[in-house]
Amino acid sequence: MALTTLSETRCFGGRQLRLSHTSQSCKCDMTFAAFLPAEAANGPVPVMIWLSGLTCNDENFTQKAGAQRYAAEHGMALIAPDTSPRGDDVPDDPDGAYDFGLAAGFYVNATEAPWATHYHMYDYITKDLPEALGELPVDLGRAGIAGHSMGGHGALTIALKNPGVYQSVSAFAPIVSPMNCPWGHKALGGYLGPDQATWAAHDAVALVADAPERLPLLVDQGRADGFLDEQLKPELLRAASDRAGHPLELRLHDGYDHSDVVIATFIGDHISHH
Repeated sequence: MALTTLSETRCFGGRQLRLSHTSQSCKCDMTFAAFLPAEAANGPVPVMIWLSGLTCNDENFTQKAGAQRYAAEHGMALIAPDTSPRGDDVPDDPDGAYDFGLAAGFYVNATEAPWATHYHMYDYITKDLPEALGELPVDLGRAGIAGHSMGGHGALTIALKNPGVYQSVSAFAPIVSPMNCPWGHKALGGYLGPDQATWAAHDAVALVADAPERLPLLVDQGRADGFLDEQLKPELLRAASDRAGHPLELRLHDGYDHSDVVIATFIGDHISHH
């Protein structure tokens, strides 16, 4: 899978790149950011996949989180893919809403028209992106996955559904149960249709009950997050993990909200976790 370099710059002794490639799953060109530490010049390095949230693309995490400093200290690569398919033929929410369509792929494979043609973000993250990373000096046998909000939902569900693929997982302010919040009802209903039995495969609270691997979950959540009670509901994940005996470290922080500065505050902890 040929990669096209859109930009490259030095960063903490390594390289920060922006790359594009053709995605068979999304049937369009996709873009992702890649930080490669200095150690990558000598061979494959461990890697953390970062999934961003609503309204974001591949650049938000790269430019705002300050993660490269910590990744360089650990000799770890960072990969930040886009959050949805893009292009003139890719449909968007007809009302231009921020929580559906472009920049809101929700990391699922859509089955409903007109989304089913391009919106296959689950397959993109689990199939196309790893294939593309085969051209970079990263060791996918030492891979972790993390994300924020919608991306936290993606990181948790993808890790829970793919035992053995990821060695670690973490999330900031994740949507832990799309089946039980307005964002999830809109996204899963729109992409997957009204049968909620199909939604459970993309709900971390539902998945943790029967997860075939007990990969420890690290979750940071601000108590001042305006979406906490209606959309995020971390207490549901705590309860489900307790019932299943699934290891969860849920850290609640007074005064912190849903913004990118929360990621910047705690990303060093997450890099160390991975």
